[in-house]
Amino acid sequence: MTAPELILASQSASRRAMLTAAQVPHHAVSPAVDEEALKEALRAEGHGARQLADALAEAKALKLSIRMPGALVLGCDQTLELEDGAMLDKAVDRDDAAAILRRLSGTTHKLHSAAVVCENGVPVWRAIETASLTVRPLSDSYIAAYLDQDWEQCRWCVGCYRIEGPGAQLFSAIKGTHFAIQGLPLLPMLDFLRVRGVVAR
Repeated sequence: MTAPELILASQSASRRAMLTAAQVPHHAVSPAVDEEALKEALRAEGHGARQLADALAEAKALKLSIRMPGALVLGCDQTLELEDGAMLDKAVDRDDAAAILRRLSGTTHKLHSAAVVCENGVPVWRAIETASLTVRPLSDSYIAAYLDQDWEQCRWCVGCYRIEGPGAQLFSAIKGTHFAIQGLPLLPMLDFLRVRGVVAR
């Protein structure tokens, strides 16, 4: 029996790199979801950070799954939750990034990484992993130097850091997998893909 095709409903470079490194055959396709509008609607309904990540991941997977029958469509999303329960979005520009890093400085926040697989327009698997990250106290001069170095790469990341790059230097403690921090609960997803024959048992 032929294994179903895995479609990643994302153009995220880090998620594609994780799947490729783990030797998971896949194709990446943009789901063309208006994330900001959907996020606003879900927040208005009272979704917290963890629920929001799950709902956005499902929306991306469903959108493509309806158009691609027979494929396993993987939707992913990640949200950043502050200690007071507030959520941060991606920076709109470099000044906003500096403000975000000042807000994270000396505090602990959570990253919720959700993944949902849909098949024939129905969710068939889901997982959420949460990582806890403590940012060391950051001076304004350090933040400026950091953004000088990594802005073009970290601008696409919630929290304005790439744990696999210079962003590692922002932290004094981390609890959780690097996979979750980069936006994908990879190990439970691999378990599911083994069951479905996408990767070898």
